[in-house]
Amino acid sequence: MAKSSTARRLDEAPPQSQAKQPAFGGGEPPAPPVRPNIPIGSNAWVAILMFLGAEAMFFAGLIGAYIVFRVGSAIWPPPFQPRLPVGVTGVNTLILVASAVTMRWSLKAARFNDHKRLIRCLAYTAVLGGIFLVIQGFEWLRLIHFGLTVSSSVYGGLFYTLIGFHGLHVAGALIWLLVVFVQAKQKRFSKERHVGLQICGMYWTFVVALWPVLYGLVYLY
Repeated sequence: MAKSSTARRLDEAPPQSQAKQPAFGGGEPPAPPVRPNIPIGSNAWVAILMFLGAEAMFFAGLIGAYIVFRVGSAIWPPPFQPRLPVGVTGVNTLILVASAVTMRWSLKAARFNDHKRLIRCLAYTAVLGGIFLVIQGFEWLRLIHFGLTVSSSVYGGLFYTLIGFHGLHVAGALIWLLVVFVQAKQKRFSKERHVGLQICGMYWTFVVALWPVLYGLVYLY
């Protein structure tokens, strides 16, 4: 009788293959993380920061070349070269700086879901940027008429290279801004979703902040 009870207990015991096996490597599995890994910023935000870093290095090289020629010249600007329009360009600088303020207002409008103010501020920014380019182009035509060209001297070549590249960047930023303006009219931006507007504002702020440096170096120094 005792033998049959022992046999019954052996039959009821689970097979060794079904018994709980230890985890791989021994011990219990690792505990789950306390909180999920949340990215600090979006990929677009990181990409624009890298792009702006490359742009800053590019203009740093151009500014360095200008300073080398400026310091190495006994007379600057060279004789018989037309003088740059300091006064008009100074007013134009204020116009471009004002566009950075209106761009900042547009970001605030998006965060408050103020759709009408967003469109209005983007329009102001585009108009101010367009005025800046028109005035710059008009002054360039006058300088070319007075004899300051790329091939007239090293001074002319450096001027049109440094200031011209900035003008191209402002034109590119203006095109980008017009695309964002169309998206804003389609109500693509809101308090929760305005990354596209934000990265455009970062680039616009970069080209605006760069200009006073170039104005002081090329026009005033």
